[in-house]
Amino acid sequence: MKAWAVVENGEPLKLIDLPMPTPRGTEVLLEVTHCGLCHTDIHMWEGHFDLGGGRKLAIRDRGVTLPLALGHEVAATVVGLGPDAKGPELGAKRIVFPWIGCGRCEACLAEQDNMCAQGKALGLLQHGGHSSHVMVPHPRYLVDPGTIPLPVAATLACSGITAYSALRKVMPLAADEPVVVIGAGGLGLTAISLLRALAHRNIVAVDVSGEKLAAASEAGASQTVLSSGGDVAAALVEACGRQPRAIVDFVNGAPTAALAFQVLRKGGTLVQVGLMGGELVIPLALMTMRALTVQGSYVGNLQEFRELIELVQSGAVTPIPIEEVPVSEVNDALQRLTRGKVTGRLVLCGCAGAA
Repeated sequence: MKAWAVVENGEPLKLIDLPMPTPRGTEVLLEVTHCGLCHTDIHMWEGHFDLGGGRKLAIRDRGVTLPLALGHEVAATVVGLGPDAKGPELGAKRIVFPWIGCGRCEACLAEQDNMCAQGKALGLLQHGGHSSHVMVPHPRYLVDPGTIPLPVAATLACSGITAYSALRKVMPLAADEPVVVIGAGGLGLTAISLLRALAHRNIVAVDVSGEKLAAASEAGASQTVLSSGGDVAAALVEACGRQPRAIVDFVNGAPTAALAFQVLRKGGTLVQVGLMGGELVIPLALMTMRALTVQGSYVGNLQEFRELIELVQSGAVTPIPIEEVPVSEVNDALQRLTRGKVTGRLVLCGCAGAA
């Protein structure tokens, strides 16, 4: 099979040949039709994550070997079934849940694969959707998109489930209670659309880009705050009408984390989602006196994924802006994403042909 793969970190992806896998047992082989691009793909391409204080976590220290076909937002067609794979028929269109675990531990048996210590996520620890085909170990990792257009369906596997799972950690809230969404990229816009679908009315978006804030307003944000100058903390509190009790940081860099911690109301919750990196120095006495919660959120689990697909299938969720890009232009697309020149989500198409 063909794949656009990271052969050397920081260098352009190369089109390579990989062995075509044969499904065994409960395995399912799928031909990729669409694959979204994500900021995590940038970190994997660069080869490290920023831990702050000059420290970096190299992807090789997480068990990654090159070459690696990235891509974890996959919509695909079933083209092969192992003898024990029950459920999908050949030719069926499916969204792939990419956060695959070992399948044996307590987390995996509870369908919390994203919490598996021996994770095997597609596009991170095994070849993903920047290739013509992907293999999943069991049909339970596949969800029928129904009437959801496949370019949109692909983004639900990361952008969608990550936003949905993060919002569940601050909900339920009264509809007029401010929820702050930091970052109006693909994840932030998805979160805004989901909040609107859940009948939430007070949504405050924060971003350094006026263009992205305009997209946030169009998606349903009730207030926006430009974070590129001035007293951003004061502007954010003013936009909320009071100190917020719920902030979801889809950027999660040192400046945004510090801003969020500064403005949280007593008893408030900060959910950290993004991987921009750095560090947050927390005054421990204030954590106690203000009874704050700072919680990480890593993608989502299978049950949340099914709930999300059901919500989107209901028609209540307005899709975020999506631009389809031929897979042959993946290197240009990665550069655009790196420069912050994308509103919404880029989705690679024509992946089955790979070239």
